[in-house]
Amino acid sequence: MKAFEATNYYLKKAMQTMDLSDHIQHLLIQPQREVKVKIGIELDNGELANFTGFRMQHNNSRGPYKGGLRFHPTVDEDHANSLASLMTWKTAVVDVPFGGAKGGINCDPSLLSESELERVTRKFIQQIHDVIGPTVDIPAPDVNTSGREMAWMMDEYSKIHGFNPGIVTGKPLDLFGADGREEATGRGCWLICEEALKTLNRSMQDATFVMQGFGNVASFAAQFIDESGGKTLAVSDINGGIYNSEGLDIAKLMQHMKDNKTVINFPGADNITQDELLRLNCDVLMPAALGEVFTKDNADEINCKIIIEAANGPTMPEADEIFNQRNILVVPDILSNAGGVACSYFEWVQNMQHFSWTLEKTRTELDLIMQKAFNKVHQLAKSKKVSYRTAAFIIAIGRVGKTTVLRGI
Repeated sequence: MKAFEATNYYLKKAMQTMDLSDHIQHLLIQPQREVKVKIGIELDNGELANFTGFRMQHNNSRGPYKGGLRFHPTVDEDHANSLASLMTWKTAVVDVPFGGAKGGINCDPSLLSESELERVTRKFIQQIHDVIGPTVDIPAPDVNTSGREMAWMMDEYSKIHGFNPGIVTGKPLDLFGADGREEATGRGCWLICEEALKTLNRSMQDATFVMQGFGNVASFAAQFIDESGGKTLAVSDINGGIYNSEGLDIAKLMQHMKDNKTVINFPGADNITQDELLRLNCDVLMPAALGEVFTKDNADEINCKIIIEAANGPTMPEADEIFNQRNILVVPDILSNAGGVACSYFEWVQNMQHFSWTLEKTRTELDLIMQKAFNKVHQLAKSKKVSYRTAAFIIAIGRVGKTTVLRGI
């Protein structure tokens, strides 16, 4: 099953619960615009290289399109459409006034120099500048992109349209970024962990955690979990994982990661494979890397009580059904990792108002949004006797559907 097909499977399951007509389902499922561009640049060695860029704009009934841009070899129409759709429902479930979009460039950034990456990024913005804008479509960082790429994008767009800091979010602090944006997705996942544990009458202090990944999201989540008294047993990166049954020292691991660019060979921990990590016994398992991690082939071997989907689309439908049968609580990506887009909304608001918030205000507002969204999903799941994923989609579909009708079809 392809990524967009998997997203639509979950979507249709919720829509059928809501008894929506086929025409309404089609209206809400299909993207409103698909943009595909060719990007040609001169490499540092004088050779020419060609890349393909995408920007899929799924729905803007609740506000400007919003979503990340990733630089990765897996970027294609299918993945971009899947992620754009997820953004529509993600912004709706946490009730921020954006729609959904996604995209990026099919490339391997590790094979490009910084100057080559900058040329690719600027050329991409030259190709799509007429379909994005601070009140039209607002990109953000995603896999293999960061504040650096957002700075290049803002600068290139401003060369064409004038000063426009609100054109992208996730910018560096010194270039109109928001204090707290970098930690926001990880902080949101930590908050969701707390709320999910409460439903099982558990607390952070007596819970164990395993994280697939240790990039921006997982590393910040691990820090907040550690500060709250939680015990992280294992983490991983592209090279493999590490495990300590007594818990990892997160502060020392952060320094090890900074010094060695990998978690592997961390003193006091055993090196393990990605598959071994996913099968560890823990209370909370947090997939925080790429999608399609849980499949029908490994779902029966997952040994946790709660899954917090920090990554986008980590659970395939067959695996989701198995988790439901096994009473593993899965908090879906459109809720778990929505802290990033919530804080992107804060950054956009600050850019539009030309007024900066403090870190304390950002954290306070983020905590309120995430807790409110979780409680609404939890109550609906409980009252309707459906999964958290279906409950989250029902809430999101209801909000998007209502604005679509109010605007006029």
